[in-house]
Amino acid sequence: MTTSKAAGPATPKLADFMCFAVYSANLAYGRAYKPILEALGLTYTQWIAIVALWEEDNQTVKSLGEKLFLESNTLTPMLKKLEELGYLRRRRDPGDERQVIVSLTEEGRRLREKGAQRTLVKATGMEADEFAGTQKAVVKLRDNLIKHAQA
Repeated sequence: MTTSKAAGPATPKLADFMCFAVYSANLAYGRAYKPILEALGLTYTQWIAIVALWEEDNQTVKSLGEKLFLESNTLTPMLKKLEELGYLRRRRDPGDERQVIVSLTEEGRRLREKGAQRTLVKATGMEADEFAGTQKAVVKLRDNLIKHAQA
């Protein structure tokens, strides 16, 4: 006995799922970043924390966690490791001892000169305007999904 494996037009394929496209693109980004970040001695999560601090230095752990979508139980050990590596420092906020302020060291600022982001923008094969448009679309997708999940 044989069964028909013909998929009708209403049967979605894996390649048709947006979630799979985003997931697999994330995996591809991870593979592309791996040799660059290994040369720097960093993980991807450590890298994005440093990038967020380039954008806004001297911010609270809470603020940084919100930007990176990370809980403090994930963020705190990672920041401790970055401090051990000499890329940042943590200190209590003198105005509110409950808050910890994170700031880059000179060595952390110098990582920007390594050009990892420029390398991977080029690796996407997209023109600058296409890259920017795709990034904005993915951010909109993420934000809408967060709103949906919170509703």
